[in-house]
Amino acid sequence: MSGTPLTQAAFEQLFFQAHTNNAWQDKPVADELLQRLHDTFRLGPTSMNCCPARIVFVKSKAAKEKLNPALMESNRAKTMAAPVTAIIGYDTHFYDQLPKLFPNNPKARDTFAGNAALSDITAFRNSTLQGAYLILAARALGLDCGPMSGFDNAAVDQLFFAGTNVKSNFLCNLGYGDPKGVYPRNPRLDFAEACSIA
Repeated sequence: MSGTPLTQAAFEQLFFQAHTNNAWQDKPVADELLQRLHDTFRLGPTSMNCCPARIVFVKSKAAKEKLNPALMESNRAKTMAAPVTAIIGYDTHFYDQLPKLFPNNPKARDTFAGNAALSDITAFRNSTLQGAYLILAARALGLDCGPMSGFDNAAVDQLFFAGTNVKSNFLCNLGYGDPKGVYPRNPRLDFAEACSIA
């Protein structure tokens, strides 16, 4: 399906004026908005529609305190202040959902079941894609984002995904940014430095 380009204002909101936020207004994010966020980013493409991302929206004070020890020191204050911290995880057994998600290929599950190396890299790659869709969807819905590494993955997995096949990929703080937490944009590579046309 083709469409018309977005307005310049939309590009500004999604890319050109959007920054990683490090400070947050004391303004809650409604559960209904998080539901809408999921209903939006889940539509982005993944290979074989595998949809491996599993998200924990860390919002309550108790859940934030649980997350706190797993954070790198430099990420603690901003994460504790953010209204929501999304843990973007990935289900290494995503293939169990393929009969539902990719019904046009009844043998899709068999491609991954029993092949841990293939299923792990597929889950990681596609959950990363879904995490990027989450960031863009959040911005489109009026939220600011603070994606980050800088945490103990094993600790987060034990705290939030124990007894499951889910592993953490990265974190993304969500909310309404305080302008004092926006730093000047760092340089980006030019086209000739990053791209070629073959």
